[in-house]
Amino acid sequence: MKFGQQLRESLFPDWKFYYVDYAGLKKFLYERADKGYTADDEAEFVKLLDGELEKVNSFQQTKSSEMKRRIEYCEKQVALITANTATDQAKREQLSVIEKEIDAVISEVYELAKFTRLNFTAFLKIVKKHDKNAPFMLKPTFTVRMNSRPFFKENFDELLLELSRLYNIVRNGGVDVDQNRDPQSGNGQNFVRQTTKYWVHPDNVMELKLYILKYLPVLIYRKKDSDDVPNPAITSIYYDNQDLDLYQGRIEKSEGAEAIRLRWYGGMDSTEIFVERKTHHEDWTGEKSVKERFSIKEKYVNDFLAGHYSLDSRIQKLREEGKKNEQDLNHMKELAEQVQKSVHDKHLVPVTRTFYNRTAFQIPGDARVRISLDTELTMVREDSFDGKQRAGGNWRRTDIGIDYPFPQLPERDVCRFPYAILEVKLQTQSGVEPPKWVVDLINSHLVEAVPKFSKFIHGTSVLLEDRVDVFPFWFSQMDRDIRKPALKTIGVSRGSSPRGSIVDIDNMVRKRRSAGGASASPSQSSLQYQGEVSIDIGDDVDDHLSHNDSANSQNTHTFDSYAETSRTP
Repeated sequence: MKFGQQLRESLFPDWKFYYVDYAGLKKFLYERADKGYTADDEAEFVKLLDGELEKVNSFQQTKSSEMKRRIEYCEKQVALITANTATDQAKREQLSVIEKEIDAVISEVYELAKFTRLNFTAFLKIVKKHDKNAPFMLKPTFTVRMNSRPFFKENFDELLLELSRLYNIVRNGGVDVDQNRDPQSGNGQNFVRQTTKYWVHPDNVMELKLYILKYLPVLIYRKKDSDDVPNPAITSIYYDNQDLDLYQGRIEKSEGAEAIRLRWYGGMDSTEIFVERKTHHEDWTGEKSVKERFSIKEKYVNDFLAGHYSLDSRIQKLREEGKKNEQDLNHMKELAEQVQKSVHDKHLVPVTRTFYNRTAFQIPGDARVRISLDTELTMVREDSFDGKQRAGGNWRRTDIGIDYPFPQLPERDVCRFPYAILEVKLQTQSGVEPPKWVVDLINSHLVEAVPKFSKFIHGTSVLLEDRVDVFPFWFSQMDRDIRKPALKTIGVSRGSSPRGSIVDIDNMVRKRRSAGGASASPSQSSLQYQGEVSIDIGDDVDDHLSHNDSANSQNTHTFDSYAETSRTP
């Protein structure tokens, strides 16, 4: 499908006058080019293009501000409703009005994200057509103009977090039931675990996020004593040798095959590094594949890998503080020594880096459905097999941070994956079907199933292709468009905004307050205001179990300052 047709079919009718006039600009170019494109034509075209850019940027900024104001208004209304002394039934009725407004906001956030993506693509394509058909080069100067009106850099994640929190409160009758709940508590014993992975086309990412948050809140992992939303970046350094023995074992799923990686969360200033080992076990062995890890300070990593640093002093400190039992401490010591032995005996060095930003969805304390979505996935070479010292003897290269898309890197060193990665983890009672909304999601047009996808395997096979003998099966899926027609509507659909009803609620509350209604008897049609209510997004929660990108891991042992016991995801 040509882009002009795609634009016409994808635009939101209510906003049609605010999209780039792609057809008009293209017509101008072709007509003037046929007559002999002149400098005057160029000046006129640039003026038209600047006008389109200003139009799109202004509209996008206006709508984005409107979305924020509507979300803030919903938050205030929820606070008013939950603070009044009306009956539960009356509160539910009023909260249902708020929920419809949240649905309407979600629809417009989705449309705005699509509006942004379509117009950005339109500008790129029309400039490309210009440079092909006109005797002037416009791309460099127009790129500067685009950067001065960066509508395409709008990050909708902040809006998504607020919508998620609102949805969760409204669903629970106006109460933030997830406060002070451990996201990993409440796990049952007799259940079946299933983990599957999917690719998500960039065109579908926002719709997918907005669909999921209607059923699961965005899970925010905060540092202790901090109200800041943490950086969603996750970076891992995978180790292997020149023969790629670990890669070979993982892709062939050999019994006992291990993967060793060093991982950190957030920016390059993170001082806590997690040393992780995954061990694959075949079903016939009767054992489950295992992911184990412990944390170490960044300043000790090089000495640890060289065998010059042990965890003895840290283990002794944990023992004295009583933070772990003796079995866990012994396991931690054993794991650290085994990792050091593997690094030494197998001559392991940094080979592949993976980077992505993660959005996790889960009801704290309820592990039945856990979903993570990884975007901006990028793989980077860390090795020196070709004679280029990328890490320079360090445990990771230091010439890059988390500055996606890593423009400073040569193309031979980087693989920017074209899709987001969705991971769905289900924990259900034996014989019980997963929730219908999950079934609808995984069978929808929004996702492409890739059951055993591995970031490490993909990155290594692409970046070190000349050293790889066996390639992953999903390579065949990379050659086709994974987008599918929407046979069934499960995602975001537009609905009328009940803002008139919300205004009625607000007016009713204000009338009660001005008339001294705080002492009136409650009824289903009245609200009574009893002061401001402050609702926090959530307290500090235990981290990292959602940060697990192994489809094969069944048992997870964690040894870090946050996770105090072995857990089973």
